[in-house]
Amino acid sequence: MDITPTIPSDRQYIQRYDATGFRISGIDHVGSVIVLPERTMPWPIERLDQVDLGSLEPLLAAAPRPELLIIGCGRRGAPPIISLRAALKAHGIALDMMETGAACRTYNVLLGEERRVAAALIALGV
Repeated sequence: MDITPTIPSDRQYIQRYDATGFRISGIDHVGSVIVLPERTMPWPIERLDQVDLGSLEPLLAAAPRPELLIIGCGRRGAPPIISLRAALKAHGIALDMMETGAACRTYNVLLGEERRVAAALIALGV
């Protein structure tokens, strides 16, 4: 039985990640990125301590707004930033944080389930 999720061709699916960046829906992206189901954009973040609500503005402007944001923290996971979690919750967005590889896999699974998910991914080599 094939349990591979079927991802519609117009969705941003994370195919690969490495020290330099990501391959998303056939396009290579160098550095950190924000991935929404409809588009991927560069994210000028190199370290977790640079992440704040302002750095996530594209998510707040997205329509429809994601229900869940997964932050890929780099090579190691981190506990959620309490102030960021509260600020995102006020905008109706739940927050989860994990190492970048796990964030990529989790995003793809939730995208396959047609959830309104976004990922903010810190590149491993950054």
